[in-house]
Parts: sequence; C-alpha cells; structure tokens
Amino acid sequence: MLSPKKVKFRKRQKGRLKGTAYRGSTISFGQYALKAVGCGRMTAQQIEAGRVAINRTVRRGGKVWIRIFPDKPVTKKPAETRMGKGKGSPEFWVAPIKPGRILYELAGVDEELAVKALTLAGNKLPFPTKVIIKGKTL
Repeated sequence: MLSPKKVKFRKRQKGRLKGTAYRGSTISFGQYALKAVGCGRMTAQQIEAGRVAINRTVRRGGKVWIRIFPDKPVTKKPAETRMGKGKGSPEFWVAPIKPGRILYELAGVDEELAVKALTLAGNKLPFPTKVIIKGKTL
C-alpha cells in the first residue's frame, strides 16, 4: 500500500472538500485518463484496487500513471471507548479528491480497451468518475 515515508505531523485535521481541483486537472502523461466528477477521500487500498483493475484489463499492454498519493492520515479511536482522552491513533492514509482531479492515466493501448479498463477502476471508487481522452470530448 502507498504511504508516506516521513511526515512532519502524525495527526491532521479533517478539513473540508469544497471547490474544484485546480492542480492535476489536465492529462499530462498518457492518452486516456480517469477524472473525478465528485469529491471524496480515496484510501490507499482503493488506489491499489484501481491500479490492479487497470493492469488486469490491459494485461501489461500499456503504461499506467497514478496521479494521486495518499498523504493524509485518518485516525480512529478503539470501539467502545468513552468520550475524551484525546484523538485516536492514525489507522490509514487517504488522498483528498476534488472534482476535476485526474486519478489515473493510461497510454499504449487502443481506445476501447482503455475505456473498459478505466471504467472498471472507476467502479471501485466511492465517488463518480468519467473517462476522458486527450484532444477529444466525450
């Protein structure tokens, strides 16, 4: 699973996901991409599940770029714990996603296979996504 090697602070505040993505909203590397339409938090497990779905579909026939990284810790308190006693310990890592953010990019395969692979990856995510093609509107 993806996680940072080192962070400045162990625990972070939750924050709010408002507005649209400014950075990471255009295709930079590949020909096809999976773009977030809604907002949410994408865990390291979900990023890996999407990558596996793409690789199984294209069968090592193309190149895949993951354009997000889970650098935000999410804390949890143990079950049946009384209120107070501070913030829980970090449990997993997430990447905050705003609408318009490019999640995966793909190159080196034909259009039909790329759309199928990226759609399968999008089905594993907790927010709506769409497949976009460089220089073409769907």
